[in-house]
Amino acid sequence: MINQLHHVNVTVPSDLEAATKRFYSSVLGLEELPKPLGTRKSGAWYQIGAVQLHLSIEDEAGGLLSARHVCFAVSDLDETQRRLHDAGVEIIPDDRPIPGTMRFYVRDPGGNRIEIVERRET
Repeated sequence: MINQLHHVNVTVPSDLEAATKRFYSSVLGLEELPKPLGTRKSGAWYQIGAVQLHLSIEDEAGGLLSARHVCFAVSDLDETQRRLHDAGVEIIPDDRPIPGTMRFYVRDPGGNRIEIVERRET
């Protein structure tokens, strides 16, 4: 059965591909991987620890903002928030706090929601 998360896939329209790739590599600092032969040339794959994030291009998607999201854990939430803010990324405050969990949200250029979390001992 399932024993590990391998990757998460997010989609953006083709006109936002370059901006979204810059967001994930330059703003978030993710390591871009070479894509295997036989995969589409568009999009990108990124390594985050043992898990990958796949960026796919999809021009037919509905385009509605959704609560679906990817969650990235960070060691310093305040520094991450400052870095994102300085890069012009809108910070979306946590409207449903969880005890012991500090977090906020952002959206990539394609509108994909991203949760940024730092767990703190209570």
